[in-house]
Order: sequence, then C-alpha cells, then structure tokens
Amino acid sequence: MKKYLILMIILSLICGCKSKTTKSSLTKTEISSENKSDDAYGTIYFKATGNEPFWELKIGNDEIVFTSLIKGKENLVFSPVKPTRAMDANIKMYKVKNAASKAVISIQQIDCQNSMSGVISPYKVSIEIKNGSDADFKKIDGCGKYITDYRLHDIWVLEELNGYKVFVTDYQKELPRIEIHAEENRFMGFGGCNSISGNLFFEKDLLRFNNITSTLMACTTNNKEDEFVRALKNTTAYSIKDNRLTLSNSSGKLLIFKKVD
Repeated sequence: MKKYLILMIILSLICGCKSKTTKSSLTKTEISSENKSDDAYGTIYFKATGNEPFWELKIGNDEIVFTSLIKGKENLVFSPVKPTRAMDANIKMYKVKNAASKAVISIQQIDCQNSMSGVISPYKVSIEIKNGSDADFKKIDGCGKYITDYRLHDIWVLEELNGYKVFVTDYQKELPRIEIHAEENRFMGFGGCNSISGNLFFEKDLLRFNNITSTLMACTTNNKEDEFVRALKNTTAYSIKDNRLTLSNSSGKLLIFKKVD
C-alpha cells in the first residue's frame, strides 16, 4: 500500500509538470497572437486620429476604415483607391465612397500637434465626409503618420556597394552596418570608420535616410565610408527578400545588406 501511494504521488507530480509546461506554451502563443494587429505593414499603412469628436482613420491595401463618435458615421468602410496629388502643395487626396457615404481625405506633409495629447505627427489630415441624407459635408481635422515597415527593424551588415561586393579591407576595422528602429523612425550604426546615426522618412514604399551625422575620427585614404554614406543619402526605395535589404533609387541598386540577428 505504501509503495502504491508513493507511485501515485510521483505520477501526480509528472502530470503537474506537463500541465505547467503546456500552460506556459499556450501563454506564449496567446501573447504572440495578441501582439499581432492590423497595423502590421501590408495591411494598414497609414493611421490618423482627431478629437472633439473623436475619430480614427486607417488606410490599408484592402480597405479604408473610418470610425468615430459622430452619429451616423460610427463605422464606415471604403474600398481602397489610388490617391491624387495636389499640383500646388504636398497634399495627397483620396476620394472614396460606398453605398451610403462618401468622403474626401487630404493628407498634407506638415507637422501636426494633437489637440489633446500634444504629440507631434508628421502629417496633417483633413476629412470631408457626408452620408446620403446629409445636406452638406462635415469637415474634421486631425494628425497622422505612415506605419513604417516593421521588417526594417533589425541589424543589417553591408554586402554590396554600388554593384560591387565589399570587403573588410575597404574599411577601417569592420564592414559598415545599420541598426534600424522602425517604430521610432531612426537608425544608428557604423559607416566603416565613424559611428553614424540619423532619421528615417517613410511613406508607404518610399524610404529616405535623413539628417545623417557621424563622429569625426580620421579615416584612412582608401576607406569607402564617404561612398557608403552618400549611397544612404541617395536612397529612395527598398526591398526585403531572403534576409537581404536592398536600397535603391531610380538609377538602380545602391546598397545590399544582410540581416545578422
């Protein structure tokens, strides 16, 4: 009887361990699922909000969604359209409609301060919207930003510069690298001789490296840091495939990096 009791206790402990492991695994899965949102790049690429009354706009590849506390305009969904650009200003306009409503969305690249939080966003957004029964359009204003491609968020080491493979001997001690922080639209890294840092400008498929600064260490005459930084400054487009980040402009490929972490 004593042996049987000991055996039962051991089996109980084993089952308890298994249950704990399974629970831990499920928790991680649930957390991972919760972290995935429709703001992931490729689904929603622009987001804007406004106050008094509160409203939110999400522009994506599949749909344009407007939600608000405005009576009759609580949740409006529109099919995606290509924007037009105003001739006399840096403004993009989306003209959308569905069976019951229509709207004109204007996005202007200018600093915009949230009237409640004080947060500065890079775009001012104006929306003129009406339902079929409305006599006039209702105009509302707010602030917005493009959602930078989360896949850029990583550490990238240079492999090719202006069509040629690079080697450590082309630089001071090691190959150039950049560490991109997508959510904050900034980057830092090593140019081949000096430490570098700067800001990202992201507008859907457009990518620019701006306000690049570096330390002032003297470099060897054959160091290609200047050529590397110049290529970063000339970047306007990018692609990511097979753990490679390719930066380019209308003239062609400028830089190819390899993901290292």
